[in-house]
Amino acid sequence: MRNIDEHTITDAVLQSLAATPDARLKELMGALVRHLHDFVRETRLTEAEWQAGIEFLTATGQKCSDTRQEFILLSDTLGVSMLTIALNHARPAGATQATVFGPFHTADAPRVGQGADIARGAPGQPLFVQATVQGPDGEPVAGADVDVWQADEDGLYDVQRPELGDMRRARAVLRTDARGALRFRSILPTAYPIPVDGPVGTMLAATGRHPWRPAHLHFMIRADGYEPLTTHIFRDGDPYLDSDVVFGVRSSLVGDYVEHGPGTAPDGSRVDAPFFTLDQRFVLARPD
Repeated sequence: MRNIDEHTITDAVLQSLAATPDARLKELMGALVRHLHDFVRETRLTEAEWQAGIEFLTATGQKCSDTRQEFILLSDTLGVSMLTIALNHARPAGATQATVFGPFHTADAPRVGQGADIARGAPGQPLFVQATVQGPDGEPVAGADVDVWQADEDGLYDVQRPELGDMRRARAVLRTDARGALRFRSILPTAYPIPVDGPVGTMLAATGRHPWRPAHLHFMIRADGYEPLTTHIFRDGDPYLDSDVVFGVRSSLVGDYVEHGPGTAPDGSRVDAPFFTLDQRFVLARPD
């Protein structure tokens, strides 16, 4: 370990990890060290650049809170989140594809019954969703927990509105019925920018990238005997479908949000303004 130089330091660090008792941790740490050292050598990283990187990561951690995960946002915008999903959540033909989780899910969404208005006053045009959850052989998946969340028409999630406090809106947990079906009322999703008031926003500006995500609803579906699914349903025609800042779009996840004039909604209520409907089928995969 004496006389370490730029040529020998990588082997020295790897040797220091040789006694790591967990084989997978040893593999991960070794690969991290090798790639990180190769990056430093390839770019001939300066001390000032190293310091800037440390400050960036420090600021990223400091921006995190109970309702915001800046490191997830960083992972999303660098494509790491979607790459991890693509590697770990390959689905058989016919199963609904997974996509990024996002930084704004909360564990305290209200549990509601069929037909509930989950918007709870969030601004946006009315949207009526009817969905079914099926297994790979077309069997209905009854009793599945379906977690739904979205931004409002101003591009904000409830947790980004301090005036709401602990109130949760435009998110809920529902359970499928015996036919594997669920229905609820919400608001039409619109395209929105990810938060740019932190280090990730600074990185996007420095690299000439826009911060926009195409309009979508988030769904997380869990049912006994099936693989859990985290996905989006995007809105067809959105201008950002081909340049999603977090690389989360898949063609199979683009849904048909149909516009209707004022009249009777699918739940029988009278709507005096234009509204939209979405009929969506989700197909869960079974564990390998």
